[in-house]
Amino acid sequence: MRYTLRQIEYFIATAETGSITLASERVNISQPSISTAIAHLEEELGTQLFVRRHAQGLSLTSAGRVLLVEAKRLIEQAEQVYSVASEVGERIRGQLSLGSLVTLAPMVMPELSHSFTSTYPESRIIQTVADHEQLLERLLRAELDVAITYDLLIPDEFEFLPLASLPPHVVVSEAGPLARHSAVSLQELAREPLILLDLPISREYFLSMFMKEGLEPNIVSRSTHQDVIRTMVANGYGYTLANVRPRCEIALDGRRVSRVRLSGDHRPMVIGVLTLAQGRKSRLVDMFEQHCRRFVSDAYIPGMVAPVMERRTFRGLVEGEESRPDKGSPD
Repeated sequence: MRYTLRQIEYFIATAETGSITLASERVNISQPSISTAIAHLEEELGTQLFVRRHAQGLSLTSAGRVLLVEAKRLIEQAEQVYSVASEVGERIRGQLSLGSLVTLAPMVMPELSHSFTSTYPESRIIQTVADHEQLLERLLRAELDVAITYDLLIPDEFEFLPLASLPPHVVVSEAGPLARHSAVSLQELAREPLILLDLPISREYFLSMFMKEGLEPNIVSRSTHQDVIRTMVANGYGYTLANVRPRCEIALDGRRVSRVRLSGDHRPMVIGVLTLAQGRKSRLVDMFEQHCRRFVSDAYIPGMVAPVMERRTFRGLVEGEESRPDKGSPD
């Protein structure tokens, strides 16, 4: 063989992104290195792998599509060598393909991934962000080893490890009248303009809360982008419902939002680790699950204000604890 696994990885990245520029960003290597690797593969294999189209990127040839399938299998087998060596030698090393629900990824993924690779320096995490249905599909196709998502509509062929519970709450403009409420009910919200998070599973989850109480929300806008919704809310377009609790209450345009407790009994979202139930887990996946169990709980969620801490703060305000100065304060 006069080609390397690294060249195969560059080929896969280019095939999946359709662009040498995007492939170089994904694998963190220069564009000329990507181009050289592809040219070497085409020469070595004696076939054209891509059709170059001006201003349209790269498209796989029929031979390229066949090779892509086999290339992925080859990389998977190569990764298994690391897994076997890791288990025999009791070392935690290798590459973990980690997916995350799009609404959780900005807060949970960076800290969780960094803490794991810092603990196990010979490991590497490749991150993917997707909606819930896409995560399920990619786990089934073995494109992901594990995913961080919610416990909604989990088919039997998957295994879910619960980590932390996130009850729903209301997000409103800091300058709006609802921000002055300590709590608000769905009945009070039904006539207010709702900006709905329009993602599979999440959409049905929020709408089902209204249906359960025989209410119909006043949906004035929808978006699949959480930051767009927060900015619209901050600008007074309406309210939204959410489970995630970012530590920062500032929208991307600099305006602020406020969280208001949603009164009533509503099913929380549960963050957890999702894997395929069938087959034996690699030592790397098993150690990542253990890391998540230690790192994420109701008392601490990466990137978020944990609900249990928020409840303590609320109780403190009610009991006057927050109004009393600390001992030793000059006041």
